[in-house]
Amino acid sequence: MNVSLYIAKRYLFSKSSNNAINIMTIIAASGTIIASAALFIVLSGFAGLKDFSLKFSSYVDPDLKVVPVQGKSFDITKDHIKQLNAVDAVASYSKIIEERAIIQFDQKQQIITLKGVDSNYKKVTAIDSMIIYGRWLEHGTSQIVSGGGISNTLSFGVLDITKSLTIAVPKPGKGQITSVKSAFNTIKVSNIGVFNINETLNYEYIYADIDIVKQLLNYKDNQLSALEFKLKPNSNESEVRQMLQNILGNDVQVKNKTQLNDALYKMLNTENVAVYLIFTLVIIIALFNVIGALIMMILDKKESLHTLFNLGATTKEIRHIFFLQGSLMTILSGIIGLILGFIIIFLQKQFSLVMIIPSEPYPVVIQAINFIIVLVTITTLGLLASKLASQRITKNLIKSN
Repeated sequence: MNVSLYIAKRYLFSKSSNNAINIMTIIAASGTIIASAALFIVLSGFAGLKDFSLKFSSYVDPDLKVVPVQGKSFDITKDHIKQLNAVDAVASYSKIIEERAIIQFDQKQQIITLKGVDSNYKKVTAIDSMIIYGRWLEHGTSQIVSGGGISNTLSFGVLDITKSLTIAVPKPGKGQITSVKSAFNTIKVSNIGVFNINETLNYEYIYADIDIVKQLLNYKDNQLSALEFKLKPNSNESEVRQMLQNILGNDVQVKNKTQLNDALYKMLNTENVAVYLIFTLVIIIALFNVIGALIMMILDKKESLHTLFNLGATTKEIRHIFFLQGSLMTILSGIIGLILGFIIIFLQKQFSLVMIIPSEPYPVVIQAINFIIVLVTITTLGLLASKLASQRITKNLIKSN
């Protein structure tokens, strides 16, 4: 039988004759419970926000995207297309031409990203499900589908034929510009739909038929800005990426969804780390109460410690008793707090207790990694706090009575 552990449990669960020490112990345990529950809730909340933020981008993000290593475009040959069609893991792919352009409506102008897509684009992404007004464009026409932010800024709607809607891109070449007309390729278009994905995309993108954009930019028939791929379920992404790289050569690079949203992932991960550090600081502050409660208990048990010392217990063994007591207090409090936090997150998922907007509950995600993070954090800091408090026990303190 471990005598030190037995005595530590007796000290932890037995009521002290000094009521102030009992109150301090309750405060210390309660603070640790609340801090660990808060850490789990915040981590689960940020995990939910991360999924919520990436969910809307995923509607227009392909599984894989091929882009040029240098420049804005690359050439694709008939042999490339034949080999791409032979890749079994690819469910569908779409040819893309993308360029910055100027859209003008009723004396208002805005710089946008014009994205030309082919008829396969709806098979690669779920863009048509994000249209809130109108419909998706018909290929072979001068129709466009605009982001809601662009539509609001320039004050045009769907099928507004009373005023002209013009898209312009600079002409390639050198020398002086003699007139605005000679400097830009322009085309008149009609807006057939408005999409709503997220604030960034809503104010930046306009979709058009790839042939219209190709004509506007004077691109060759085999010249593209990108290829976007949708993979079949259970496909090995790494293997498919390598196959596409081998087919298309080293002039292009193949990116997955994470790489396409690397800035967003970095921002969300940085925020997650910052919040974790802040709440870890809250736990450290809460554990100062544990240190204080242990020191008070050491002073209250001086007579018992003196007896233990006379019975043959060493200073190290007595320190170990209070180290175990503090460790048990923090670990048990941390587990209780973790259970409490889990219950709150579970209730939020089931009953939507907190809402972002009236129709949207605050997103939360229950992840095993968050349980591990909270337990490791509480255990590590709890052991450190207990070690610091137990070091207050010296031979002079035990002998003085």
